[in-house]
Amino acid sequence: MALKKFRPLTPTLRYTELSDHAEVTASKPHAPLTESRHKSGGRNNHGRLTSRHIGGGHKQRYRIIDFKRNNYGVKGTVETIEYDPIRTSYIALVKFDNNERRYIIAPSGLKVGAKVESGPKAEPIVGNALPLELIPLSASIHNIEMLPGRGGQLVRTAGGSATIMSVDEGYAQIRLPSGEIRKIFAKCYATIGQVGNIEHENVSLGKAGRSRWLGRRPHVRGMVMNPIDHPNGGGQGKSKGGGGRQHPVSPWGQLAKGLKTRPKYKPSNKFIVERRKNKKA
Repeated sequence: MALKKFRPLTPTLRYTELSDHAEVTASKPHAPLTESRHKSGGRNNHGRLTSRHIGGGHKQRYRIIDFKRNNYGVKGTVETIEYDPIRTSYIALVKFDNNERRYIIAPSGLKVGAKVESGPKAEPIVGNALPLELIPLSASIHNIEMLPGRGGQLVRTAGGSATIMSVDEGYAQIRLPSGEIRKIFAKCYATIGQVGNIEHENVSLGKAGRSRWLGRRPHVRGMVMNPIDHPNGGGQGKSKGGGGRQHPVSPWGQLAKGLKTRPKYKPSNKFIVERRKNKKA
């Protein structure tokens, strides 16, 4: 995949960089594997706004993705590579030998016509899903289960990949994209390869309108508001933190930077071998 730039005929186009979608081979999804998607606008079941900066955007249909890869021992052929408006990665439509079709996350290098399979007897090649205990060490993997049979929950975003460090005593140690090393049951499944659409992180939308198409509403800084609207508002001219030197906070006073929100005694802490790297270090 590559990014395409534009001649600066307008101020917007000067900095716009978008995907050329060269890997995509189909313009319309497989209708039986889609369903309607309701948009909440950031509101909960009481109609109250609980997530700000969400609303509008283009109408989208949800693609039903096979995260479980539980069609064991049945080989499939990749029919198309498609764009998914809901996620950053591309998806692949696979037709299996039992005439069943499923969508999977498309790893980098997966082409139309390629064969994929899942199960303990599958080969450790790109696109195949195997238990962690049967995947070669230091292999790149994605779509990793946290509990056997639950379906892949980790490493599903564009360009993401994790690495198997070791397998011992029924657990595999996985280095996640964040740098965290975590123990996961060796019976859990993962798919081999790096998630495709690697250049997605370098996309530059170019204009505010393109964010609105994606359903993102404007995010107004607290320091440009009035004191009645935000703790950081007010002050004569541009000032840090509303005229004083207090730390940046949310509109309701919670610290916005540095406050640790993970529960101190979370049960899954025992599976974390090494915490993710601190960016400041």
